[in-house]
Amino acid sequence: MTTTRHEQDVVDLLLAQHNEIKALFADVRTAQGEAKEQAFQRLVRLLAVHESAEEQVVHPAARHQAGDAVVDARLREESEAKHVLSELYDLGVDGPGFEAKFAELERSVLAHATSEERDEFPELRRNTDPDRLRRMAGAVRAAEAVSPTRPHPAAGESPVANVVLGPPVAVFDKMRDAIRDWRQSHTD
Repeated sequence: MTTTRHEQDVVDLLLAQHNEIKALFADVRTAQGEAKEQAFQRLVRLLAVHESAEEQVVHPAARHQAGDAVVDARLREESEAKHVLSELYDLGVDGPGFEAKFAELERSVLAHATSEERDEFPELRRNTDPDRLRRMAGAVRAAEAVSPTRPHPAAGESPVANVVLGPPVAVFDKMRDAIRDWRQSHTD
């Protein structure tokens, strides 16, 4: 049976995104040249919007279900990953040290996803009404639509910071993305 977008709950949505993130890590690891750059840009965008939406929607709800220690640990991991991802973005896929730093990021992001799947998501699913979980999926999608498309470690990990700073930074990021994409499509 196929789950429609309106039936999908927040845990299913995040698990699907975790699988997409894993696939993008593999794409970046194995690709060369422009294909590697494009895969990396897709990974950066997905990680940025995914983590921003989790910070705004999922972690506050999980704090009530899984506890402060679990959520605080995930927020620390996300902060560390934002810093490394920002460094990698500035370095570029052809930069010196990219491969080693990228491998470090992959290990930490996958460990983070495993921790969410083990410690946070089961508590959400067990202790949250199914209708609320479906509404949370919609809230995550909405948060992702207005989230920055690259990491901004200085912005912090609080839901308030994401709501206040996220939309204006997202507009700027999306303009930069559009200009970058236009330049790439118009170079010989």
